[in-house]
Amino acid sequence: MRMLTRRRLLATLPVLASGLASPLRAQPAAPAGAATTLFQDVRIFDGTGAALSAPSHVLVRGNLIERISTTPIPAEAGTIVIAGGGRTLMPGLTDMHWHAMMVRSTPSQAIFGNLGFNYLSAGAEATATLMRGFTTIRDMGGPSFGLKQAIDAGVLPGPRIYPSGAVITVTSGHGDFRQQTELPRSPGTLSRMEQIGGSMLADSPDEVRLRVREQLMQGASQIKLTAGGGVASPFSPLDVSTFTAEELRAAVEAAENWGTYVTVHAYTPAAIKRAIAAGVKCIEHGHLMDEASAKLIADNDIWLSTQAFPDEMAEAFPPGSGERAKAYSVFAGTEKTFELAKKYKLKIAFGTDILFSAQLATRHGELLAKFARWFTPAETLAMATGTNARLLELSGLRNPYPGKLGVVAANALADLLLVDGNPLENINLVADPHRSFVVIMKDGRIFKNTLAR
Repeated sequence: MRMLTRRRLLATLPVLASGLASPLRAQPAAPAGAATTLFQDVRIFDGTGAALSAPSHVLVRGNLIERISTTPIPAEAGTIVIAGGGRTLMPGLTDMHWHAMMVRSTPSQAIFGNLGFNYLSAGAEATATLMRGFTTIRDMGGPSFGLKQAIDAGVLPGPRIYPSGAVITVTSGHGDFRQQTELPRSPGTLSRMEQIGGSMLADSPDEVRLRVREQLMQGASQIKLTAGGGVASPFSPLDVSTFTAEELRAAVEAAENWGTYVTVHAYTPAAIKRAIAAGVKCIEHGHLMDEASAKLIADNDIWLSTQAFPDEMAEAFPPGSGERAKAYSVFAGTEKTFELAKKYKLKIAFGTDILFSAQLATRHGELLAKFARWFTPAETLAMATGTNARLLELSGLRNPYPGKLGVVAANALADLLLVDGNPLENINLVADPHRSFVVIMKDGRIFKNTLAR
């Protein structure tokens, strides 16, 4: 009898495991009770335009914007009423190049540190990210699946996460954080970075397909490969192109079979050209591009997810180190990259790629405001809201949050910021979220409301 019971238990384990895994792919439920919130007397930046609306009223029911009107909307019983007083209502901000698990850790701690500590630190940072007004991030590599699940389940506050899962790289490529003492690679064994889901090695088209499918199985909304050298990886020169054309095509095919896309880390013209030829839909960074590669991006309607890196980011690496030197080489290309992007009217997504610096993360909005060096405040804010949302739509049916993001419009998801001032006149308001963002709403839930005091 005891043996029979054990056999039955063992037989149910696969089913039980499937059930436990399912919330990762499940859609977040609307807030309990479908609460309603009414914003009165607000000027709307809708995430796409160049001007604020006339004084308006916005009704949120559950997690959707139900109605926008220039005439007063009656408040039903139980409605939370927020008197806007002419303040600006705008979409929640989005960051298209974020590493949720790597903001507060050091490089060594991210790989070799205690996993429980790393997840708790990442959870605290996720809450801080939301309270800076960033309601959505696209995670560009790292083991963020569990963090996403916890946020979606309401275990802790945080932004929506579009996860890539582990960065897929080649031996010696950007993302290969092994030490030389770990070479040669032993068949059938995984390094520490692979065990924790930080990055995965793939040195053939078949290995690439395997690693891509593993990330998709876990809930990746898009796939991230490193097509060229990088700053943070000690054995990865910037000029090196990594994946072969066949390997890149294998990744694209596997992702497209799932209805989603591949984005690649690439700085140089050679890496950009090879990735686009393979069918990649988005280039991350591009800071060393030339005129020909900028035109290639434009001609193929490819996204450029780029960043205005501050010099302080280099300080995460030891003085005199190769990593710091590479960082400054990349940063030197920023001005030319934006000039070419504007010349060829590229589809630019805003992101920051903040790594290993909790202090720099507090300046999240400041890095957005920095884009006003090349764009108008309206263009800058549209990039971080409505334009970024268009990139997120490339995930197709793998989109974990189907619905309209990045806009203030009827039937859009209710991710909203109430700003004390007009950011179209003063873009630096986003650099001081503690004072400027008096209301922060995500998915119809209010996470901050200083007007209620």
